[in-house]
Amino acid sequence: MTKSQLIAKLVRKFPHLYQRDAEVLVNTILSEISTGLINGERIELRGFGAFSIRKRDPRLARNPKNGAAVKVTERYAIYFRAGKELRERINAD
Repeated sequence: MTKSQLIAKLVRKFPHLYQRDAEVLVNTILSEISTGLINGERIELRGFGAFSIRKRDPRLARNPKNGAAVKVTERYAIYFRAGKELRERINAD
Protein backbone atom coordinates (compact mmCIF):
# COMPACT_ATOMS: atom_id res chain seq x y z
CA MET A 1 0.00 0.00 0.00
CA THR A 2 1.33 3.42 -0.91
CA LYS A 3 0.89 6.61 1.08
CA SER A 4 -1.66 7.95 -1.44
CA GLN A 5 -3.65 4.69 -1.20
CA LEU A 6 -3.64 4.98 2.59
CA ILE A 7 -4.93 8.55 2.38
CA ALA A 8 -7.66 7.53 -0.07
CA LYS A 9 -8.71 4.66 2.23
CA LEU A 10 -8.92 7.02 5.21
CA VAL A 11 -11.12 9.42 3.23
CA ARG A 12 -13.43 6.56 2.21
CA LYS A 13 -13.63 5.22 5.77
CA PHE A 14 -14.16 8.65 7.35
CA PRO A 15 -16.27 10.65 4.87
CA HIS A 16 -16.29 13.73 7.13
CA LEU A 17 -12.53 14.12 6.51
CA TYR A 18 -11.34 16.13 3.55
CA GLN A 19 -8.55 14.57 1.53
CA ARG A 20 -6.16 17.41 2.45
CA ASP A 21 -6.87 16.81 6.17
CA ALA A 22 -6.21 13.07 5.84
CA GLU A 23 -3.00 13.87 3.97
CA VAL A 24 -1.87 16.18 6.80
CA LEU A 25 -2.65 13.45 9.35
CA VAL A 26 -0.66 10.77 7.52
CA ASN A 27 2.26 13.12 6.84
CA THR A 28 2.34 14.22 10.50
CA ILE A 29 2.37 10.64 11.80
CA LEU A 30 5.13 9.56 9.40
CA SER A 31 7.12 12.71 10.16
CA GLU A 32 6.94 12.10 13.92
CA ILE A 33 8.02 8.48 13.50
CA SER A 34 10.95 9.60 11.33
CA THR A 35 11.94 12.35 13.77
CA GLY A 36 11.84 9.95 16.70
CA LEU A 37 14.06 7.44 14.89
CA ILE A 38 16.51 10.17 13.89
CA ASN A 39 16.73 11.17 17.56
CA GLY A 40 17.47 7.54 18.51
CA GLU A 41 14.09 6.92 20.16
CA ARG A 42 12.19 3.64 20.07
CA ILE A 43 8.76 4.04 18.47
CA GLU A 44 6.10 1.61 19.67
CA LEU A 45 2.65 1.36 18.11
CA ARG A 46 0.64 -0.98 20.34
CA GLY A 47 -0.85 -3.89 18.45
CA PHE A 48 1.26 -3.11 15.38
CA GLY A 49 4.93 -3.19 16.32
CA ALA A 50 8.01 -1.26 17.33
CA PHE A 51 10.65 0.58 15.32
CA SER A 52 14.15 1.09 16.64
CA ILE A 53 17.64 1.88 15.41
CA ARG A 54 20.51 -0.60 15.54
CA LYS A 55 24.15 0.26 15.07
CA ARG A 56 26.04 -1.77 12.46
CA ASP A 57 29.79 -1.85 12.98
CA PRO A 58 32.23 -1.08 10.18
CA ARG A 59 33.27 -4.14 8.20
CA LEU A 60 35.11 -5.35 5.16
CA ALA A 61 32.77 -6.47 2.37
CA ARG A 62 33.28 -7.76 -1.16
CA ASN A 63 32.14 -6.25 -4.43
CA PRO A 64 30.13 -9.09 -6.02
CA LYS A 65 31.03 -7.95 -9.54
CA ASN A 66 34.81 -8.17 -9.25
CA GLY A 67 35.48 -9.61 -5.78
CA ALA A 68 37.43 -6.55 -4.64
CA ALA A 69 37.42 -5.72 -0.92
CA VAL A 70 35.32 -2.69 0.03
CA LYS A 71 35.31 -0.91 3.38
CA VAL A 72 31.79 -0.34 4.70
CA THR A 73 31.63 2.41 7.31
CA GLU A 74 29.60 2.35 10.52
CA ARG A 75 25.87 2.54 9.78
CA TYR A 76 22.57 2.67 11.57
CA ALA A 77 19.77 0.41 10.40
CA ILE A 78 16.06 0.61 11.13
CA TYR A 79 14.77 -2.48 12.89
CA PHE A 80 11.06 -3.37 13.02
CA ARG A 81 9.62 -5.94 15.36
CA ALA A 82 5.99 -6.87 14.76
CA GLY A 83 3.67 -6.74 17.76
CA LYS A 84 1.91 -9.78 19.17
CA GLU A 85 -1.51 -8.74 17.84
CA LEU A 86 -0.18 -8.20 14.31
CA ARG A 87 1.67 -11.54 14.33
CA GLU A 88 -1.49 -13.31 15.50
CA ARG A 89 -3.62 -11.65 12.80
CA ILE A 90 -1.12 -12.58 10.07
CA ASN A 91 -0.86 -16.20 11.24
CA ALA A 92 -4.58 -16.73 11.85
CA ASP A 93 -5.96 -19.78 10.08
